[in-house]
Amino acid sequence: MNTARAHSDYVLGNSAAEYQRLTRQADTLAHCTARLFRDAGVANGQRALDVGSGVGDVALLTAALVGKTGSVLGLDRDPQALSKARARAATAGASNVEFLETELSTLRLAGSFDAIVGRFVLMFLPDPLATLRTLSALLRPGGVIVFQEPSWASFYAQVGHLPLRTACADLLCNTLRRGGARPDMALTLYQGLLDSGFQAPMLRVEVPMAHDAAAQAWLADLVATLRPRFTELGVATDAVGDLDTLATRLQAELVTARSYGPLVGLVGAWARKAA
Repeated sequence: MNTARAHSDYVLGNSAAEYQRLTRQADTLAHCTARLFRDAGVANGQRALDVGSGVGDVALLTAALVGKTGSVLGLDRDPQALSKARARAATAGASNVEFLETELSTLRLAGSFDAIVGRFVLMFLPDPLATLRTLSALLRPGGVIVFQEPSWASFYAQVGHLPLRTACADLLCNTLRRGGARPDMALTLYQGLLDSGFQAPMLRVEVPMAHDAAAQAWLADLVATLRPRFTELGVATDAVGDLDTLATRLQAELVTARSYGPLVGLVGAWARKAA
């Protein structure tokens, strides 16, 4: 997602390989995101806004939740990503989804929404509080806002016995921070909802486990995406060793330790606008 910053400043980049990684990531996280959105109150017949749509994964997931009688408008500033999102929606027959190329900083939309959703978007914005305030004005009374963001602190809590995964987390979090992103969003998200006028936000933090080969590849996948940034941002990679063999060594670590492999921690927060 790169809604509110220049393409060259977006730490994850805008390459075809990154779009493919986003789709793989979305497949791995889909069940967690769908459960969060359902619990928050995203439901059939609603008009929903997806912030930071990228190639459309969350918009398509939300479209399935709101059904044929509902609709989804997806926002992003990357025209190439949105072109892919539109093509995917057409292939899926998701006629209740539209996408709009726009900057959040200059967002102007007609009407209001029953639900506003997003995943891994606020972490990349220079001022997430300002974004939440802008979005809250677009929510109907009684409507729900729900975001899913990362909690790398929760990931660290699960990998203390896995030194290579710990080293990868250090590498990734340092790179994200130097690239202007926030690896840990729990408190920022909760306080942001409070400061935007929402009462008693709900919040959950979970650490899903990778139960198949595709999910277990997510960490090496993310390192590969950020690899061009390490030298550019001055982040040392010595602690993780040869990047070309990282995926193999991460898998071997689990076998040796007889351990599970966690995914990134997920913080989900939601709140309803006062009626």
